[in-house]
Amino acid sequence: MVQEVGDLNLSVGYALKQAAAALRTAMDAGLRPLGLSVSQYSCLELLGQRPGLSAAELARGAFVTRQSMHAVLLGLEERGLLERAATAPQGRALPTQLTAAGRAALTSASRIVAAVEQRMTQTLTAGGRDRLHADLIACVAALSTDPAEAGGDNPSAALDANQSALPSDNPASALGPDSSPE
Repeated sequence: MVQEVGDLNLSVGYALKQAAAALRTAMDAGLRPLGLSVSQYSCLELLGQRPGLSAAELARGAFVTRQSMHAVLLGLEERGLLERAATAPQGRALPTQLTAAGRAALTSASRIVAAVEQRMTQTLTAGGRDRLHADLIACVAALSTDPAEAGGDNPSAALDANQSALPSDNPASALGPDSSPE
């Protein structure tokens, strides 16, 4: 039997979408003075933590399409914030790295995003924040796994089954899905 969503004020999914929209709005406002979009920041953060990622890997990590990431990379490259090899060392993927200017921009942007996240969770205790993080990871895992493979209704089995597929613990993973080009 499928249950209806019912009252939106009681819907976890709706509250999660509201939180994601509020987070995105606050990040946009904070990053605007730096001339960065959330997708551009996400790209810089990913490269700061994992230099050499390809455009496809960056797109997956930033929750945008490959076409959108191409536009993001061109804009950041034109501003001198990153550089890409002229030829691929193997295959077709061009590894991307931050420049000194990109690292400086990332430092400023990371502080802004950390302050936004702190503001978002300021009413939570440290334990509450850890619990929220763990619960959100469990939600991702539950929706990323076929329920039959993950042990039916057992959320911890879904989490264990997907631990290796989850994004790393970095601020960019808090950006939420958005495939709109920026």
